[in-house]
Amino acid sequence: MASKQKPNYAFVDSQNLNLGVRSLGWSLDYKKFRLYLKNKYNVQEAYLFIGKTEGNQDLYTSLQQAGYILVFKPTVAYFEQGKKTMKGNVDAELVLYASAKLYNSYDKAIIVSGDGDFYCLAEYLEEEQKLLRILTPNRKYSKLLSGYRKYITSLEQLQNKLEYMKDSHKNKKPARAVGRNLRQSRQTSRNPRSVETLGKPRHGDSPTNIAKNGRKSKKSGRE
Repeated sequence: MASKQKPNYAFVDSQNLNLGVRSLGWSLDYKKFRLYLKNKYNVQEAYLFIGKTEGNQDLYTSLQQAGYILVFKPTVAYFEQGKKTMKGNVDAELVLYASAKLYNSYDKAIIVSGDGDFYCLAEYLEEEQKLLRILTPNRKYSKLLSGYRKYITSLEQLQNKLEYMKDSHKNKKPARAVGRNLRQSRQTSRNPRSVETLGKPRHGDSPTNIAKNGRKSKKSGRE
């Protein structure tokens, strides 16, 4: 009897993803992104690595409701230019889960980050034939990852499919930080479609349509 095919997993560096997308002037809809991972890459489990800060429970709940499995890292407060900032570096945890804790549980892995600190992980997964894709928030990813360009897709070119659109209901209070992107979003009239079809073949996600609707670049990644 043939053994059951293992699922694909995604490992998400939340800070790099959030800041990288927002640097382009738009916000990611995390619910859409989770569905995209499922439909496009058959991702059964998406592990999102995030710093844990007191008072952010609504954010964590909304991410879990969107389909992510959260892995927390304690945050450390520090001051930069007189401003208090909370930082929780999740690099070590992401590498640990992808290369050890969950290594035997999945078939292929998707790394969601443009951070060069994951070069060693990409190298290891490729050697083991377990690297499926590297999704970077924008095209300004680390030069250390340039050797893996054939695996890289920039979410910048998928903005029209994954962008969070503010809810038109005036009475709803905006959620903070990443969590505000998880509310039910309205579809633009230019690209009306069901969120459930994101990433599925023959539903508008062909490379031709991406080139037509997304931002053009000489070095655009493959979908």
